[in-house]
Amino acid sequence: MKFSLCIPMYNEADIIASTARTLSAYMAEHFSDYELLFIDDGSTDGTAALVEKLALPRVRVLRYQPNRGKGHAVRTGMLAATGDIAMFIDADLAYGTGVILQAKEQLEGHPEADVLIGSRVLHPEGYSGYTFLRRVASKAYIRVLCLVGGFRLSDSQCGCKAYRGKAIRDIFSRCQTDGFAFDFETILWAQKLGYGITEMPVKIINHRASKVNVLTDTFRMLHELSGMKKRINAAQQ
Repeated sequence: MKFSLCIPMYNEADIIASTARTLSAYMAEHFSDYELLFIDDGSTDGTAALVEKLALPRVRVLRYQPNRGKGHAVRTGMLAATGDIAMFIDADLAYGTGVILQAKEQLEGHPEADVLIGSRVLHPEGYSGYTFLRRVASKAYIRVLCLVGGFRLSDSQCGCKAYRGKAIRDIFSRCQTDGFAFDFETILWAQKLGYGITEMPVKIINHRASKVNVLTDTFRMLHELSGMKKRINAAQQ
């Protein structure tokens, strides 16, 4: 079974070489058949070149200009993936490397599921290291968006998700959202197409300043989510 790991990146020159080496070593140790896809989302700091310079085995670098957003980067990588399972994680390895093998094993142990979503809420230490205000704001933000979206999932915005087989192309070939709201779109399509979804407890290990502004991004995402629901509900399968 081949495993594809996608890493979207935008101006990550300060960390990307370390991330690439860490992931290359991890994948070689735990997987016999795999590929690493680094998707450069229009970086202006030479991020892609730093990965290419390492010349690591089984690594592909995909790049485009200009910057389009994380959703576009993830979609580009997932549609280029050739694995039986394709997963995306953040370049800062926020959830560590152990979640990669954990995701593979959980999907293998749940044959009814085609989509796996990481959840900080389900892990007893999922929000360890967060300040009190950031923890409350993050949970409230996710809860509001999930209620509006009609999701029963505990953590739709976790940057750690994996997809199996046919679901990869079925879902991502239909997605259009380039920004952070792309997570909702993949879930809506998975539900529309009848794919099973399972959740996996994850814990933040490497903390980094959030790029999400809870107040302004919530209103923006609510607007995008409303448009997504209408478009997807009206679409033919």
